[in-house]
Amino acid sequence: MVTTPVFVCTGFLDSGKTTLVKETLMEQEWIEPGLTLLLLCEEGEEEYSQKYLDQKNMVLLKIEEFEQLNATFFKNCEKNYHPTQVVIEYNGMWKLEDLLAIKYPRNWELQGVYSTVDGTTLDMYLKNMRNMLMEQLMESELIVVNRCAEGVNRGGFRRALKIQNPMAQLIFEGMDGKIIEPTEEDLPYDVKQDKIVIDDIDFGVWYVDAYDHPELYLHKEVEFVAQSFRPRGMKDNMFVPVRKIMTCCAADTRLYGYPCRSDKKIEIHKGEWIRVRARFEYESVTSFGNKQPVLHLIEMKPAEKPKEEVVTMG
Repeated sequence: MVTTPVFVCTGFLDSGKTTLVKETLMEQEWIEPGLTLLLLCEEGEEEYSQKYLDQKNMVLLKIEEFEQLNATFFKNCEKNYHPTQVVIEYNGMWKLEDLLAIKYPRNWELQGVYSTVDGTTLDMYLKNMRNMLMEQLMESELIVVNRCAEGVNRGGFRRALKIQNPMAQLIFEGMDGKIIEPTEEDLPYDVKQDKIVIDDIDFGVWYVDAYDHPELYLHKEVEFVAQSFRPRGMKDNMFVPVRKIMTCCAADTRLYGYPCRSDKKIEIHKGEWIRVRARFEYESVTSFGNKQPVLHLIEMKPAEKPKEEVVTMG
């Protein structure tokens, strides 16, 4: 049986959904030749011209009320159009969970949920309509925050969104529509400080960035909460402060951390929660000579278990 992929694009009115469909989704290599059925659930400023629809071999059906979207409707869509793929430009005021709960034809398969957010109004939505906004973003593989003016607190936006959906790919676009490349400003902590305090939820962010950009942390003091762990065979003047990090899904959770050394023996109890203060260096810990991030212990003391035991690399 040939599978018909279904792509859902959601976001509030005039947040850039149509632009996302036209300039991003429909330009991907996985869009197969053949008819694309486009279900348009609300109309914003950007429109689909008949010329564009003809060029892309798209059939557009307008949906006025959510009740039109039901098992019978989708069954008729399959029967009448036999689409190669289906794109649903969803109404951001409708609950996404209701759409995902509908029974689709057997050969239809949800391939991705993509969300758009207007950067000029994101702060207002987070303060006043947070639940409604986050309901859209919870299932999204890709979140595009567009129309970000210069000076926008992207790090704060990233943190707020990642708490709700840590596995989503998050892209920021400027007022000119171009992607804003991640910088130090996007980190949830100030990497310019001599001492960097890493919040519990940000351990995964720090772990990844420290591996990719160790020069940003070199010789600086870092402080964080972790669990104590000493791999078999490691010397007693070393241990590894670790956290459980979800790499791709809840079923794939592993312990990650960087080795921490001292000039004297380090007494630990496996699995205990500790607050670590250490100096960040980049050096070899084995005779093979391969360099990696290494922590030099300054202080270690007991700590309470974080509210979220598992973090992400988001």
